[in-house]
Amino acid sequence: MLILLPPSEGKTPAVTGEPVDPAALWLPELAKARTRVLNRLVALCKRTSERSIAGSLATLGLSAGQRAEVARNAELPGAPAAPAAEIYTGVLYEALGADSLAPAARDWLERNAVVFSGLWGVVRLGDRIPAYRCSVGVTLPAPVGGLTTYWKKALRPALDAATDGQPVLDLRSGAYAAMWSPAAGSATRAAALRVLHERNVDGVPKRSVVSHFNKATKGRLVRALAADGAAPESVDDLVTALRDLKFTVEETPGAPGRPRALDVVVTEL
Repeated sequence: MLILLPPSEGKTPAVTGEPVDPAALWLPELAKARTRVLNRLVALCKRTSERSIAGSLATLGLSAGQRAEVARNAELPGAPAAPAAEIYTGVLYEALGADSLAPAARDWLERNAVVFSGLWGVVRLGDRIPAYRCSVGVTLPAPVGGLTTYWKKALRPALDAATDGQPVLDLRSGAYAAMWSPAAGSATRAAALRVLHERNVDGVPKRSVVSHFNKATKGRLVRALAADGAAPESVDDLVTALRDLKFTVEETPGAPGRPRALDVVVTEL
């Protein structure tokens, strides 16, 4: 099984460690594509005039108070790197709590979960990366351009091969989901999952999507699968595994040629 995760805006920089090696990350055939993005990002952020810094902030979608993020990006090639599970520190990753998993569960996580990234394309949670700021919605100077379009082209052959024959659980947000999707012929092996909060309003059940707790629930779900050492061979097996772990899972009809649509329904946040 392969679990597809979004990155987090929040990141904890590594204090020590060798710099990142793009060829040492998962799917080393992406090394050239990663290096091209890295070089364009670093060149953008190395400019030091006030006008250039303002332009870099605008390109990256950052505020004037986030100048330190631009300075950090400028030093990425030599910055200390650490496992991605330690760098990403947003809500999903806090709920996942990779650092407190038993060794066997941590190994499972590093084999079965990958993170999509505007800078790196896709990495395993055990891959060593530095903290960075570059969302997939960014458009970098030529020859990279818009990162969504760039990675859609670069990721297709590598991920089609890496996911062949195994179920895929997609927990990504919309922007990162646009980077890659299973080919139509293999879409039935994939499932896209969302989290719904159910509550009673005047005696009538109402369901809604909630952003913060959506991320936290997804983190707890991945943690539960890792602790259980789940090994589903199909989406049906995955649904069974989640239900065995006491998650309320419902399937909604999906469009032909698209991944199956799963809802995890929670009543407490």
